Amino acid sequence: MITVVIASRLREERLEFLSAMHASLTRQSVPWEAVIALDGATPDRLPAPLAHDSRVRTLPLPRPVGAACARNLALTQVRTEFVNWADDDDEFTDDAMSLRLNTLESTGVGWCAGWSEDQHSDGSTTLWRCPTPPGRHEAGEVWTYWTSPADTIPIGPTTILARTDLVRAAPMGGLVQGEDYCAALGVTALAAGILLPVPVYRYRKWGGQMTAQVGHDQLEAAAREHAWAYGRSLRALVRESGNFAQG
Repeated sequence: MITVVIASRLREERLEFLSAMHASLTRQSVPWEAVIALDGATPDRLPAPLAHDSRVRTLPLPRPVGAACARNLALTQVRTEFVNWADDDDEFTDDAMSLRLNTLESTGVGWCAGWSEDQHSDGSTTLWRCPTPPGRHEAGEVWTYWTSPADTIPIGPTTILARTDLVRAAPMGGLVQGEDYCAALGVTALAAGILLPVPVYRYRKWGGQMTAQVGHDQLEAAAREHAWAYGRSLRALVRESGNFAQG
């Protein structure tokens, strides 16, 4: 029913975390697959638990292309009805898939998301509630909770489980960072969805995370500005199209 798309360069310091991500998938109670885009890496470096799991498929890319491109290319390999982005150093909560899948199937909305938890090095977690309130949201409504590019993003991109055709219509933006902001705004602008008031994703806080890398802050403001404007424009066009259709 669900495919999890992950981009990874299989760096040594991240392999343990990738194994933990896989372990969190094995604890899910609904059928799943994973497609891992190997961003310039070779399959021989894949941790054994993933290499021996028939539910895990790889897409080796001959050279590094960056997370956005790698994820988009992996998306072409998805063969299930629903898809979820994930990072190679994070984890899902044990009931993440079942809670959101049940909501999607029972309501017919295009996407379902939840809250996330920051996972610290000592094993403790801190709950993160996104600015978008729990409940049903019509197409384009999520963007309205992102007041300005400098403010907290309105929803956690990796908490979103969505119809595959919807995600293909709103793929990762062509950015070197912040591409998942565009994906989240695209999915939530094109279809109604539901935000559950429960954590479904654990975001690992550590020195190797992307936001901690040297140079990240230099482009973050520009990436946010682009994603915010993209969400605003897409929302306006969808609303205008809806008005035309009603007329």
